[in-house]
Amino acid sequence: MEIAGRKALVIGAARSGIASSRFLIKRGATVALNDQKPLSEWSKEALGLKTEGVGLIDGDAPSWLLDQVDLVVVSPGVPTKAIPIRYADRRGAEVIGEVELASRFLRGRTVAITGSNGKTTTTSLIGDMLKDAGLVVQVGGNIGTALISMIESSRDDGWNVVELSSFQLETIVDFHPSVAAVLNVTPNHMDRYESLIDYAAPNTIFSGIRPRRMWPS
Repeated sequence: MEIAGRKALVIGAARSGIASSRFLIKRGATVALNDQKPLSEWSKEALGLKTEGVGLIDGDAPSWLLDQVDLVVVSPGVPTKAIPIRYADRRGAEVIGEVELASRFLRGRTVAITGSNGKTTTTSLIGDMLKDAGLVVQVGGNIGTALISMIESSRDDGWNVVELSSFQLETIVDFHPSVAAVLNVTPNHMDRYESLIDYAAPNTIFSGIRPRRMWPS
């Protein structure tokens, strides 16, 4: 994936958005970071990106900006049905999430864990087991360190053990971990999803399992 010269909009100024912005600007992209919160409520780290060359935009992303960008990186907390994202997508911009972006540069093998409950415990346990086996391991994702922040420390002979939420999996395209585990799927985040099937869909796509109807429509 070529980054240099691209015009990118990162939506969401929390941990994932900050890491994505820093990654893109260092690789030669023109980057704007957007969040609905006013700048006065942004973290010092997010505001500090301005000194690194990242444009900071609060409130609704203006249409003139959406007309120019060719890459939109969506943070997990931002619903993919948000109007700016749909607008950019219809215009032909590439719309992906931080996990998808990171996966295109991450080296080594990846073990990814998702599900409604038990993700953090399982991710930590697998990480410790692999370390005890003498392997080169780093642990992150939804558990703490943004996946994109693990790229520089990743190794061809290493393992990346990552916890992933359904929000993060909504925006994957080509991400296929070496090992995928879906622990369980129970009703969760129903304020974001229209149905249980809608919530379960990212998990089945991520794991390579062909979705089958397990609940009434």
